[in-house]
Amino acid sequence: MNNKDLIISGVHLELTDAIKSVVREKMAKLFQHEERIIRLRIELEHKHTKSGKHQSRYEAKGIIEIPGNDMVVSETTDDLYKSIDILVDKLDRKLRRRSRLDRVNRKDIPIGEIPVEMEVD
Repeated sequence: MNNKDLIISGVHLELTDAIKSVVREKMAKLFQHEERIIRLRIELEHKHTKSGKHQSRYEAKGIIEIPGNDMVVSETTDDLYKSIDILVDKLDRKLRRRSRLDRVNRKDIPIGEIPVEMEVD
C-alpha cells in the first residue's frame, strides 16, 4: 500500500494522527485481499443533528477505485471508530463478492468450436 493508494479526508472533522493510523491499519486488510485496487478514498464526516439533544453522528464513506465500476459504501453511527469498523467490513464483503462473481463469470465463457478433423492437402 502506497500513500497514493489511500486518501483520507475529513468533513467538519479534524483528522488526528490517531484517526489516520487507525484508518490506514484497517484499510491495509483490503489491499492485502485485492491487488487490483487502484485507489481507496475514505471520507469521514461529523454531522450535527438538529434535535434538542445535541447528538452527533459520524459518517464513514469508502470509495474503491477498481477496474470496472467503482465501489461506494457508507456507514453512519454515533461513534467514529464504529463507523470505520463497519465500513471496512462492508467494503471487504463487496470485494469478496465481486471476486467470486468474476470467477463464476470466467467459468461461463464458452469455448469456441474446435473442428474434429482438419483437412490436409
